[in-house]
Amino acid sequence: MNKAIVLASRPQGWVTPENFRLESCAMPVPKDGEVLVKNLWLSLDPYMRGRISEAKSYVPPVAVGAVMVGQTVGEVIESKAPGLKAGDHVLTSLGWQTHGVARGAEVTKVDGSKVPLSYFLGVLGMPGLTAYFGLYEIGHPRAGNTLVVSAASGAVGSVVGQLAKASGCRVVGIAGGKAKCDYVVKDLGFDACVDYKAGKLSEDLAAACPNGVDVYFENVGGEIMEAVMAKMNFASRMVVCGLISDYNRTEPYAINSMRAVLVNRIRMQGMIVFDWINRYPEGIKALSGLVASGKIKYRESVVQGIENAPQGLVDLLQGKNFGKQLVKIA
Repeated sequence: MNKAIVLASRPQGWVTPENFRLESCAMPVPKDGEVLVKNLWLSLDPYMRGRISEAKSYVPPVAVGAVMVGQTVGEVIESKAPGLKAGDHVLTSLGWQTHGVARGAEVTKVDGSKVPLSYFLGVLGMPGLTAYFGLYEIGHPRAGNTLVVSAASGAVGSVVGQLAKASGCRVVGIAGGKAKCDYVVKDLGFDACVDYKAGKLSEDLAAACPNGVDVYFENVGGEIMEAVMAKMNFASRMVVCGLISDYNRTEPYAINSMRAVLVNRIRMQGMIVFDWINRYPEGIKALSGLVASGKIKYRESVVQGIENAPQGLVDLLQGKNFGKQLVKIA
């Protein structure tokens, strides 16, 4: 039997495990051109909060009663597609389920002999590519710049900061709690990290960024976004990648410092990684080399079992994860 997590109801405010339901169904059977995949790893990401809302977005919402969306890495169990055979490992978008059928043309073979398979959902997958293209194509870091990144210990933020350090920037992270801030500075090599839970966000940012902020990689939004905007320099750049603090609000946070965009000619641009889909091989090659050489360090938070995926998403949205949030399915 295939086990799947479906969307049971749309959350009002914060997501709860009760918004999802575990179902069992018959094992799917591949047709010509398709493969049956046993999912091994499932990625949990902040964008999923938007996918279970009816709010207008860049993709349609998940329907109530449908299998929850998500990227997976798995093993081909049966193949009716050319170029793929049983035992191959593949990157797919089969969602929150133990097994699934995908068209052979829509999966990507991955090699787990040099790096763990889970890395293709993180540092060598969508989060790593988000950091790579968002930083270089929109942030345009230059040696001597001060770069600030929120959610600095997370899957995207941790890579952004390390790439920016390699570009010669002074890198300041923002994270929640002493343990995450210590990790960002001592393990990842950031120059400083501001603990937003310490209650002195504006003062601590000013101390960590004495020359202001040239590049801001935004993952959080809300009060943190407003505090950084007040420190941004003339002709600075803001990469708006995520706004996780707003995802569970019934009313979005009202930014009161938009005047800074006008006065300082801040270039603020949203980014969705799919805009660079044709350049993914370039990004994966670059990131793979940095990971292999030890120049990018990486951390994962792992939930065991497909049945615990809802709680894993809740923990992610509440900031309880440390690094990339994953579900180990098998």
